[in-house]
Amino acid sequence: MIKKLYLPLVALLVLALSSCGKMGELSSDYFTTNPEVLEAIGGKVPVTINGKFPEKYFKKNATVEVTPVLRWKGGEAKGQPAVFQGEKVEGNNQTIAYKAGGSYTMKASFDYVPEMANSELYLDFKITKGKKSYTIPSVKIADGVIATSELPTAASSNASYANDAFQRIIKDAQTANIMFLIQQANLRNSELNSDDIKEFHKKVAEVNADTKNYKLNNIEISAYASPDGGVKLNTGLAESREANTEKYMERQLKKGKIDTNLDAKYTAQDWEGFQELVSKSNLQDKDLILRVLSMYNDPEQREAEIKNISSVYKTLADEILPQLRRARLTANYDIIGRSDDEINEAFNSDPKVLSVEELLYAATLTNDNARKEAIFNKTTQLYPNDFRAYNNLGELAFAAGDAAKAENYFKQAASKNASAPEVNANLGLCELVKGNVAAAETYLGKATGANAAGEALGNLYIKQGQYDRAVNSFGDAKTNSAAQAQILAKDYNKAKATLSAIKNPDAMTDYLMAIVGARTNNASLVSSSIKSAIAKDPSMAEKAANDREFAKYADAIK
Repeated sequence: MIKKLYLPLVALLVLALSSCGKMGELSSDYFTTNPEVLEAIGGKVPVTINGKFPEKYFKKNATVEVTPVLRWKGGEAKGQPAVFQGEKVEGNNQTIAYKAGGSYTMKASFDYVPEMANSELYLDFKITKGKKSYTIPSVKIADGVIATSELPTAASSNASYANDAFQRIIKDAQTANIMFLIQQANLRNSELNSDDIKEFHKKVAEVNADTKNYKLNNIEISAYASPDGGVKLNTGLAESREANTEKYMERQLKKGKIDTNLDAKYTAQDWEGFQELVSKSNLQDKDLILRVLSMYNDPEQREAEIKNISSVYKTLADEILPQLRRARLTANYDIIGRSDDEINEAFNSDPKVLSVEELLYAATLTNDNARKEAIFNKTTQLYPNDFRAYNNLGELAFAAGDAAKAENYFKQAASKNASAPEVNANLGLCELVKGNVAAAETYLGKATGANAAGEALGNLYIKQGQYDRAVNSFGDAKTNSAAQAQILAKDYNKAKATLSAIKNPDAMTDYLMAIVGARTNNASLVSSSIKSAIAKDPSMAEKAANDREFAKYADAIK
């Protein structure tokens, strides 16, 4: 009897000891990560972890808390833990069977800091059975962090330039009206001696005499009849008014020895002018009149319908129609501005004679940044309320690598015009250089129309992890940032072409080329590019040594 009970008791004892024993260490073979090497994206380090508890491992009465931890020298960052439970534990967590084991997936995301460039991802395990808890050794499951998206390329982007509006030839015109009495076409002395006509002739004579600064193109005569009365009557009136005015102008031009084209035309019934005057008036029932004009195209029907509006027709006859019985004179001429040489000479001798547009244009006539700076500084003195010179001083400073000085100028520009797209694009770029993504996004939302807004937005999209949008925003720009976006979007051929086309490559240009080499398994490109980068900036040696991009190229970058 004792012998018969012996074996079952042993089995129960083994089972009891097994159920009371601690869960052992786990192997890294039970875990995979996506990506295999962690990468910073949009200021975060995301990872998906696939794990497995092996068969006959997970105790039925145990709870296991699994915490992803990214560790580096001097620090660590913890992700959101996941909790699993054995078959006999009551709870809402994922249950893992003792005999079969079980697989699971968990996600983690860490806020990126530069120290993570040389880090490792571990899983920490806390096991609880009843009121007792213990830990088992942490398991390393991945390396981290590739931080190509965090490379500081924004500082080498192009800031937005505020353009001048200089036009060497500006088209202008002088106009005057000769008014006629109802159903008359004769020119009255009172009209020909009006101040309006005198100013017209004075300007024509001035333009004709000054061939250096002006060019008289032609004089137009447009004669009209008001739309009251029949079409036949108004056609004759308008035609006669045109003829009489043309003869008058021919005499005046001959008298002043002015040789220019005289172009004359007439409009029999000036419904267009009538509609404009009515719409601008305070007439009673003006909306009704305008509705009649839109409803009827036949001039006689229009006139009849308007006359039916008896409450307002007398006012129309007294105030609106007389203004339409006229011949309009228009002298078209060009204002000819200073030549490039004259603008440069004026800046050298007496800048205050130049307009703000001429001064800003003067800066485009030189490649000497010192002269550009002098021009912009003088512009701020002579035209202190114009934002463009301040903005362009900032653009010069940004291109020279002085982001702090540039930002100061951009803020001065903003104090003159806070809504200028160029200013907002540039302040956004400055915020990106400082790593302030949210502030940059606010500025760049008001940068539409700035000539380098695409580059600023491209840098923003890189920081947000939107690499395809970044590539599109950069367009054909040949900058480090554009190449960085192309690398992150995995278009390595395009990135290589962009880097090769940069006019003044710096250490970052070479460093990015080395990354292209690493991602395309081109050890010789890695080696030559890193050597070139270090020659320009010795600090690149330590950076490359700690960069996960070059983990398998240790020999190439020595």
